[in-house]
Amino acid sequence: MSGALYNRDILALAVGSADFPPREAGRHRISARAPLCGSAIILDVDTGDDGRVSGIGMHVEACALGQASATLLARHAAGKNLSDIRAARAAIADWFAGEAGLPDWPGFDLLAAAQDYPARHGAILLPFDAAVAALEEEAAPA
Repeated sequence: MSGALYNRDILALAVGSADFPPREAGRHRISARAPLCGSAIILDVDTGDDGRVSGIGMHVEACALGQASATLLARHAAGKNLSDIRAARAAIADWFAGEAGLPDWPGFDLLAAAQDYPARHGAILLPFDAAVAALEEEAAPA
């Protein structure tokens, strides 16, 4: 792995995932795994009555890039709804595929070196996949 891939900024973001511990009473708990690399996340998402994210807790078992991505999700998801998180996830996937520029998500520029490492894409997408699943659960009819 390249030194530029796992740099000081990525490692600082990775340890930042500890700032969002699991929420035992979270409204939605989703467990997800990236099939290629085996990264895993348990994501707790709280939402308001309007379906917007009001808080996130998580337990992440992933490489530093997956942990960094989870931290960026948790730091900036508040106030976002399902369509916002879906759009962010799609923008990240399009960027990885070379079909779009850097996603418009705060701090994602720090993950730019990962674009050249397809084996890490799943770990980076995993937190966003889990958030989409949690918010889809919220939106599903009872």
